[in-house]
Order: sequence, then C-alpha cells, then structure tokens
Amino acid sequence: MLWRVIKRELQIAFRSSAEIINPLWFFLIVITLFPLGIGPEPQLLARIAPGIVWVAALLASLLALERLFRDDFMDGSLEQLLLLPTPLPIIVTGKIVAHWMITGLPLLLLSPLAALLLSLDFASWRAMALTLLLGTPTLSFLGAIGVALTVGLRRGGVLLSLLVLPLAIPVLIFATAAIDAAAMGLPIDGYLAILGAMLAGSATLAPFATAAALRISVH
Repeated sequence: MLWRVIKRELQIAFRSSAEIINPLWFFLIVITLFPLGIGPEPQLLARIAPGIVWVAALLASLLALERLFRDDFMDGSLEQLLLLPTPLPIIVTGKIVAHWMITGLPLLLLSPLAALLLSLDFASWRAMALTLLLGTPTLSFLGAIGVALTVGLRRGGVLLSLLVLPLAIPVLIFATAAIDAAAMGLPIDGYLAILGAMLAGSATLAPFATAAALRISVH
C-alpha cells in the first residue's frame, strides 16, 4: 500500500510539472543571484555558501509544502483516504516520501551545480550533499505536520511558515555547521549523526502526528 500511494502521488505530480519545477527554479535563482550580488571572490563565496544553500533549500521546501494535502482536501479525496482500512500513518508516509522525491531529491541532484557556482571544494560539496540527503527528508516530515494543521484554512501559507520554520531551525544549524567543518578540514561525523537522529525521530513520529492533525482538520 505504501508503494501504491507513492506511485499515485508521483503520477499526479508529473501531470502538473510546473509545481515540481517552481521550487527547483527558486533554489537555482537564489544560488545564482548571490555570486552576482556580492561578487565572484571564491573565498567569500565559499565562506557564506553553507548558509546560502540551506536557506535556499529550506525556502524551496516551504514553497512546495502547501500542495502536500491541499489538492486532496479540495477534491474531497482526503476524506476518502481517512476511510480506507489502511492505517492513515502509512498513507501519510507514502505522501511525504513522494513529496521528498519530487522536491528534496532534485535539490540533492543539483548540489554539484550549486557547489560549482559557490566555489566549494570537493570536501565541502560532499558534506553539502550528505546534509541535503539527511536534512531535506526531515524538513518534509516536519513540514507535513504543519500542512495537516493548516490544510482546511484559507491562505494558510503564512501560518504554515510560522509553524514549520521553528522546527526546521535545528536542521539548518547542524547542516551549515557540518559544511563549515568540512571546509576547514574537520570531521563532520558528529553533525551527520545528529541529522540522522533527527531524520529517524521525525520519520517515526511525524506520520502519527500528521495523521492526528488531518483528522482534526477534516472533522
């Protein structure tokens, strides 16, 4: 059932490809404009690159979050999902995984281009790719809780940002610290372990919290 949900979500997403491309364009535009705005000096770009990459990734993730349950709520299929015999957390997990494959995974694939534009060396790019691999799914799991709480509200985008951003700050802090440490030649295993623990915790708890929030929002 989990795979069926993921497959369904991917098929729906690829029918409206604009909603997939917009967050990626946003990420690329931010990454491209910073070197143009502050100048091409490699040392300066490499110093501020961790913050640029992760702020852009966080905002791109927020840009795509709102559609996670919105379409299902608008056409009434969300209520049908609540009535299925399959446990709702499994369905929620499938939708979150599909959302990450559409929005988070492409950011990981674009990381070599981002590293090139921001003058990052190989060690820094490797750290950036690993933090994106661990951090972007965490943002999707945490963001799903906020989306579920605001799905029934008109213009809930601002409230969604207020709910999700405080939860995302620890991911932002440890991910940028890992890239900074890699740039200085320091070990990053501790930072990656913390990000991995955040991912494991959010993947375990967020589907249940999201399912409960959906039941409250729909009923």
